[in-house]
Amino acid sequence: MRKLIAALGLAAAFAAPVSAAGLKIEVAGEGANGAITIDLFEDVAPLHVAQITALAAEGQYDNVVFHRVIDGFMAQTGDVQFGDMQADDFSMRMAGRGGSELGDIKAEFSDKPFDRAIVGMARSQSPDSANSQFFIMFAEGHFLNGQYTVVGEVTEGMDVVDQIKRGKGRNGEVRGQPDRMVSVTVTE
Repeated sequence: MRKLIAALGLAAAFAAPVSAAGLKIEVAGEGANGAITIDLFEDVAPLHVAQITALAAEGQYDNVVFHRVIDGFMAQTGDVQFGDMQADDFSMRMAGRGGSELGDIKAEFSDKPFDRAIVGMARSQSPDSANSQFFIMFAEGHFLNGQYTVVGEVTEGMDVVDQIKRGKGRNGEVRGQPDRMVSVTVTE
């Protein structure tokens, strides 16, 4: 993976190579409490996997909130810029509007469908704008196929995912005290 990143000019974004097979996320809050294990698809989305594992290895996902949670659809998190609940300037109004200091990633679309438990990368209008935010599917969402990059799948802890505090309104904005990723570690 290190050669691929270097070949694409992204080597400067990563201080050290991170070998990953997955992520372990400890979640706490009003809704969910427990662990989520994600198997990452390095062969499907190597650039996206490299970026999120680098951020996880640096501890940047720790204490980041689930800011957008839509019942029957997905739970979104990963805004390391504005979503850190323990930051002095934290505001739920800003959570979900940022990314990381690493650059945006070119889309890596695949034939993997957005089924329940699939993890995808969030992005803005541009397909090549994914950065640090990701989402976990509560249910099938095949209308996302070919539109968003699939990066992994929850292999343990969907019961925890199902308990994440839901947002209100059509955009799923979480109000009040959100659930958060207490810690995110890279697993091999």
